[in-house]
Amino acid sequence: MALNIFKKLFGSRNERLLKQYRKKVQQINALEDTFAQLSDEDLKAKTDAFKQQIADGMSLDQLLPEAFAVVREAGKRVMGMRHYDVQLIGGMALHDGKIAEMRTGEGKTLVATLPAYLNALAGNGVHVITVNDYLASRDAEWMSQLYGFLGLTTGVILSGQPASEKQAAYNADITYGTNNEFGFDYLRDNMAIFVEERVMRGQPFAIVDEVDSILIDEARTPLIISGPAEDKSELYQKMNPLVQGLERGEEDLETKTASGDYTIDEKTKQIHLTDEGHSKVEAMLVEIGLLNEGDSLYDAEHISLMKYVNASLRAHLLFEKNTDYIVQDNEVVIIDEFTGRKMAGRRWGDGLHQAVEAKEGVAIQAESQTYASITFQNYFRQYDKLSGMTGTADTEAGEFLSTYQLEVVVIPPNKTPLRQDLPDLVFLDIEGKLNAIVRDIKAMKESGQPILIGTASIEMSEVLSSLFEKEGIKHSVLNAKQHEREANIIADAGRPGAITIATNMAGRGTDIVLGGNLESELEALDNPTDEQIAEVKAAWQKRHDEVLEKGGLMVLGSERHESRRIDNQLRGRSGRQGDPGVTRFYLSLDDDLMRRFASEKVKNMMRRLGMKSDEAIEHNMVSKSIERAQKQVERMHQDERANLLKFDNIANEQRKVVYSQRNELMEEEDVSEIVDSLRANVIESIMANYIPPGSIEEQWDVAGLEKQLQDDLGHTLPIQQWLEEDKGLFEEKLRERLVDEVKALYQTKMAVVDEKTRHHFEKEVLLRTIDKQWREHLNEMDYLRRWIHLKGFAQKDPFQEYRSTAADMFEAFLDEVMFETVQTLSMVQIQGVDDVDAYEQQQIDERPQALEATHPAAQGIADAMGMPSGEAEAEPTEKEGTYRREAPKVGRNDPCPCGSGKKYKQCCGKLS
Repeated sequence: MALNIFKKLFGSRNERLLKQYRKKVQQINALEDTFAQLSDEDLKAKTDAFKQQIADGMSLDQLLPEAFAVVREAGKRVMGMRHYDVQLIGGMALHDGKIAEMRTGEGKTLVATLPAYLNALAGNGVHVITVNDYLASRDAEWMSQLYGFLGLTTGVILSGQPASEKQAAYNADITYGTNNEFGFDYLRDNMAIFVEERVMRGQPFAIVDEVDSILIDEARTPLIISGPAEDKSELYQKMNPLVQGLERGEEDLETKTASGDYTIDEKTKQIHLTDEGHSKVEAMLVEIGLLNEGDSLYDAEHISLMKYVNASLRAHLLFEKNTDYIVQDNEVVIIDEFTGRKMAGRRWGDGLHQAVEAKEGVAIQAESQTYASITFQNYFRQYDKLSGMTGTADTEAGEFLSTYQLEVVVIPPNKTPLRQDLPDLVFLDIEGKLNAIVRDIKAMKESGQPILIGTASIEMSEVLSSLFEKEGIKHSVLNAKQHEREANIIADAGRPGAITIATNMAGRGTDIVLGGNLESELEALDNPTDEQIAEVKAAWQKRHDEVLEKGGLMVLGSERHESRRIDNQLRGRSGRQGDPGVTRFYLSLDDDLMRRFASEKVKNMMRRLGMKSDEAIEHNMVSKSIERAQKQVERMHQDERANLLKFDNIANEQRKVVYSQRNELMEEEDVSEIVDSLRANVIESIMANYIPPGSIEEQWDVAGLEKQLQDDLGHTLPIQQWLEEDKGLFEEKLRERLVDEVKALYQTKMAVVDEKTRHHFEKEVLLRTIDKQWREHLNEMDYLRRWIHLKGFAQKDPFQEYRSTAADMFEAFLDEVMFETVQTLSMVQIQGVDDVDAYEQQQIDERPQALEATHPAAQGIADAMGMPSGEAEAEPTEKEGTYRREAPKVGRNDPCPCGSGKKYKQCCGKLS
């Protein structure tokens, strides 16, 4: 009550905003005559003058009236189109970072030119985002005439475009493209190794066309870049015979020597090659062509081979058939060591599973691995300023505000709408509904009124099409498969007698003009004469007037959708720019939504009352009840999206940290201080396991520390001798000496290359290690999402468990990056610049050449949260169950799960 009184006194928030905008419209209109008198050169010169004013400290808001007036005048001269006052209001709403809801046919494409021009003057670029490549190309080509006239450049990004073309497009003042491609380019840029590989230059300001489709309908669907994970089938097969020529030995702890070619630590399931074993393995690798004579496994270009050697040895010597796994249907299936059950779909990581497959002679399966992913929610929230436009946003205004901080402004139409929305017709069953649609279409067809039939699915469009064919009804079918063809057919759907069946989104972004699309007809003429042009225009005008007399476009909905917004999108096809039109929905009690609203009891009652299959109920009460049901479903979907976003925000926080640090590293010339810091941390961590902080000398395990440094870093350091020679070498001083000695050994090794080459090498090792561990972490996080809902059965909050576990996993990820970077730099053998080049080439060769950018439905995430996937249509690209570990990742500094009392990194997590 109080709210209603307030609105009567002061107006609604929307009315107050429109009042403010109308005052600025008056300022713009006051400049129109002045700017109309300017020459083309003087009008173009305004752009440079505006840029200078911005450089002098003037804000974009202060420039808005003049800038909008310039764009309006340029539109009249270049395109023969004058921005309406309501289009100016829409442009102001977009500039303010809001969503402009404008009815279909109000010229939203032209509206975007106003804020795009104004914000491009700042020099940071503007992204205009739409739903498919066709619309992006069309709008960029169309509006580039206007921008070019005013001295601004326009670019367009498309899927499959070369990086050089994309860089040029992003460096343009205004860049058009699809939501998918902008998101994928963001992910690709954060996978680049060199600064020159990146194409984007930030995310300053975005104008999102069809904003409800992109930010609401696709909000639960992540963008994923994936590729093959270690698909080295031939390499695993070549490694398979290695174990046959090796002999097991035993380690003498007193003399610190080992016999044989390798030793096995049964407790930690690790294998260590002796010096003699290394020599034998290298000789075997020379025989099979993986090493050249005289090469070492620790040469820069061969160091990654150790992973495959180790995986093959472990597969043969530590994992037994029918104990650790079985072979079933030509596949290796893991056996749970505790339950003895088969773990179908699960795979060991680090190449072990492929090595076991090679051992058993079954097909070596290439795994798909996620390299990068992000949801649209988190991608678009990164823009400094975000805005959007659509014909239907008000019903989702609450979600836009809570998720994106985007306020919806409903812009009034340029002309008063004359469309008539008839009450719904409700039939007993689907058969009766379809018969009624066919019957009514045949009757309306005789009048010549154009008809658009909207369906919720491709299946329904095909069913209706087959029924129309049987009745001899000529029609066109659109089911969202070919965007360019869709737009052309939709553009002609307003011709007299045209009957078009279309799925919900088909042709969205293209107006249905009564009488047909005059522009496309004129473009189809080849060097037309004035007489031909006049003839085509006269014929179009005749058709246009004919359709107006028939009542405009008839829109018929074959069923109601779960969202009122989708229904309104379909209705919005009719009544463009004050044209007349009619809309009506045909429903049945068997429709999905009606089954939720009307129970079987209602259906039986209607039958008892004698209602027949092809009879219909028509009452506003029914329509209002359906709308109430739609609101309930909308709230349910909004809650699902909010919950999914809550979980994804955890991953997004980690993503931002990694990408930010990665970009800083990429731009650094010298990362030696970072490497020194990582080395000190690793040595301190190793030392803490054998010389606990604050302990007395009797508690020290010096021999264990010496062996661990040898195993992990390849350094033989006489620590016991140091202690005997220097009685004052206590814990802190010993740590400092260890760090200094290891650093000195590294610097001596790298002295064979110049400083610039060393810095480049260190940076590349660090970046590639981050990428490798990040991919592993993404797969661990995906696995975590899939099982975390089970915590609910233990009376625990899944979200709190997810957050705490994800934090532990992220800490473990950072530890792994630190340890592997230091280990690689310590173990690699560098003889000269050629070795550095060889390492770089090896990394390039191992880089996946066929990365796949996909936008699958978020089925896996929805399942993990215990929710239905809702609108999911696409299949996930990754096979169900291709996970990397048997259990959640254990942090390197956590106690080992085996119960040994050691930290995980010094026990089962130790790298041999």
